Formats: sequence, structure tokens, C-alpha cells
Amino acid sequence: MTTATQLKAGTETGSLMNHIISGCRMSAPETGMGATILGWTDRRACTITEVSKSGKRVGIVEDIATRVDKNGMSDSQEYSFERGTGSPTFFTLRKNGAWVRQGESIRGQRLAIGKRDHYYDYSF
Repeated sequence: MTTATQLKAGTETGSLMNHIISGCRMSAPETGMGATILGWTDRRACTITEVSKSGKRVGIVEDIATRVDKNGMSDSQEYSFERGTGSPTFFTLRKNGAWVRQGESIRGQRLAIGKRDHYYDYSF
């Protein structure tokens, strides 16, 4: 388990929830485990499809998230998930404990491992 350096609220994320999630202790990655891509305010559910032998590189495929609540354009959102298809996107574990999209700087897009979550921010 690792604890990552949190995204900086206001400059690296516009979401208090994404700020908190980015600093949580994360499980060791395993194939089939849920994960969440952290955007500015959105979150996208995904599944880990590959883990390197060192455990420091993972491949993920975004899930198909289907909204199941009847709350309209609100913050209260509930989704069902189905594993997506396609080529994986890779994230690597950095020295600060953060999982960052491969090829991007340490300030690049983050991945939270161990929980599948989806959220669409209607205010943007």
C-alpha cells in the first residue's frame, strides 16, 4: 500500500473529493481491480487489465458507466459499471507515491487504485 502526495486543490484539481482521493492509501494493484481516473472535477471508472512484474506500471481500460439514478443534472449520481474494451492506457508509480499517466510529468493525470468511481460535473 502506498500513500500518494495529494493533488493541489485549486491548481491541480477543482474538486475537494478528487483532492482527498488523490492522497488516500492505495492497495497494491491486481488485474481485474477497480480504479478511478481523477480529472479536474470529473472521475472516470476503469479496470486494471495489466500489472508489470515490478508492480510499478499498470494498464487500465475505462469502464462503461451507466447512470442508474433519476436525479438529473445533480451532484447525487449513481452508476452501474461494465468492463470496457480497447487498448489499455498505462500509468506508472512515481517516487511521491502517485500513479501518473505514462509519459506525463509528475503533475500529469492521476489514477486512484482500489476503488471504481464515476462522477460527471455538470457545472462545466
